[in-house]
Amino acid sequence: LFPFSFCYSAMTFVKVVKNKQYFKRYQVRFRRRREGKTDYHRRKKLICQDKNKYNSPKYRFVVRITNTDVVCQIVHAKIVGDQVMCAAYAHELTRYGMPVGHTNYSACYATGLLLARRLLKKLGLDSRYEGKKEIDGELYSVEEFDEGPRPFRALLDVGLARTTTGARLFAALKGALDGGLNIPHSETRFRGYDVEAKEYSAEEARGYIFGAHVSDYMKEMADEDDTKFEKTFSRYIKHGITADNLEDKLAAVHSAIRAKPEHVAKKSTKESERKRFARKKLSLAQRKDRIKQKLASHAAKKAE
Repeated sequence: LFPFSFCYSAMTFVKVVKNKQYFKRYQVRFRRRREGKTDYHRRKKLICQDKNKYNSPKYRFVVRITNTDVVCQIVHAKIVGDQVMCAAYAHELTRYGMPVGHTNYSACYATGLLLARRLLKKLGLDSRYEGKKEIDGELYSVEEFDEGPRPFRALLDVGLARTTTGARLFAALKGALDGGLNIPHSETRFRGYDVEAKEYSAEEARGYIFGAHVSDYMKEMADEDDTKFEKTFSRYIKHGITADNLEDKLAAVHSAIRAKPEHVAKKSTKESERKRFARKKLSLAQRKDRIKQKLASHAAKKAE
């Protein structure tokens, strides 16, 4: 019945030949995919809007953490590219009284809070949706009123970062939620959630928001090795931040953010100086004088 079956069993290796037809049909991936910067499968789900919503923007709450900074932005996609509606950075916390520790869990929370209050202030919704004023780590979701504008809604965009339970990305999310934004979420990723017991501890979450883990580490290192402590926390010591007053400092930062969340433009120190790459244009008198100098120089050389 199968006279050629023995031939198939003998074929253990088939060489894939990449010929002219293969290369003519080869399609190069998007640049940001080749660079490993964008997950286009996830991006498509985040930016595609329903057709019955016409040209309504689909906002994203973008969180990116670098080695020295935390970036939080409200972004929506257009054909020409992404448009940033509002942004907040962890290095701005220096203006609010926290000049150090701009990438820890507490700083991520404060940056998310700053973005939420700044955006609502820009839209004129800051008095309507004040968020959670008392920061105690409890879960909070903004409530919608029957009349008037609804809460500002956005979707969380974490990029290529790992979404592990207790990650700093979700600290920024918690800050934005407490600030009054409506972002779909689950408490299972917040710091304080026990995966085994499936319970959320508000006390543990509050401790991380107010830097309790940093204070404990400072005390432990100070007891073990004083020299190492002075080297590791030299900037904290320089600005007078200790393990005992860190919580009060962060509470003051939260209050300052709520009091004045607006962005302050940085003034340039070289505002009066203009860059000029070409030679400055000479006036008519200067050009005539230059010709006289050339003629005098030429006559002097001829006389020699």
